Amino acid sequence: MVLLKSSRLYFRPLTESDIDEFVELLIRNKQFWTIFEPKHPEPFYTREAQLEKLVEAKQAQRLGKEYSWGIYHNDTNRLIGSVSIYSIRRLPFASAYIGYSLDEHHTKQGYGTEAVEAALKFAFREFGLHRVEAMVSPRNEASQKVLEKVGMFKEGTLRKNLFINGVWEDHYLYSMLEEDF
Repeated sequence: MVLLKSSRLYFRPLTESDIDEFVELLIRNKQFWTIFEPKHPEPFYTREAQLEKLVEAKQAQRLGKEYSWGIYHNDTNRLIGSVSIYSIRRLPFASAYIGYSLDEHHTKQGYGTEAVEAALKFAFREFGLHRVEAMVSPRNEASQKVLEKVGMFKEGTLRKNLFINGVWEDHYLYSMLEEDF
């Protein structure tokens, strides 16, 4: 099990015993997260669906294709979000994407920056990736600030890249190379 730490947070893969708390997090943030992410059908917000996703995530980790962690607050041990290194590609690319979501009540407190820094440290120093990319909505200024704070570079715009709420939306592409970290 790959565990990560930062000054105020710790990160660990979700287990079956975390599913109820994770489903509560999903439901609580359903409206907030669907501003910038595709809407999910109602069955997505069930224990059964999330147990299936957990099995898929464990398999992807075993294959070295994805690492996902719940974000937990040190003081409360509460689950406040998630962060993932995913779509990992080996040489000749040695690259992956990073994604993260925070509970709405824990935004604008630096937790996103801590989570992204911890995941990037793992990706570059422990897993040996050369490049990590992130995609973010041009409307998601808070997430852009997180990526810029950790030193990611905005490379450009991916035109009509993601179908969100019935519309194809552009996304900015950010990246970081191992030598930038």
